[in-house]
Amino acid sequence: QVQLVESGGGLVQAGGSLRLSCLASGRTFSTLGMGWFRQAPGKEREFVASISGSGGFTAYTDSVKGRFTISRDNAKNTVYLQMNSPKPADTAVYYCAASRAAWASRDYKDYAYWGQGTQVTVSS
Repeated sequence: QVQLVESGGGLVQAGGSLRLSCLASGRTFSTLGMGWFRQAPGKEREFVASISGSGGFTAYTDSVKGRFTISRDNAKNTVYLQMNSPKPADTAVYYCAASRAAWASRDYKDYAYWGQGTQVTVSS
């Protein structure tokens, strides 16, 4: 079992910055591919970014490329999502997820463990 706890959400102005954190426990963190997903009201959950267990490979959805950065600190069992220049369209509940495998999947079906979510609201 893996437990995930997100933090860092809140209200941010468009063009500002925000950093989300996700603390994991329960398994060797470096063996887990990690991802961030988001869900806006009335919409399906969508992939945002992912990172391999070693941190050597990352993937992003096109709409956040160049603005968001996913990273991890395996010594701290933590994955981050740095959100720069957020837009109102980025407003959603953001979920951290852990895969049973070490690669950086974009598919939510590959993720077995999910955090409770943290709200991010971007004002214009």
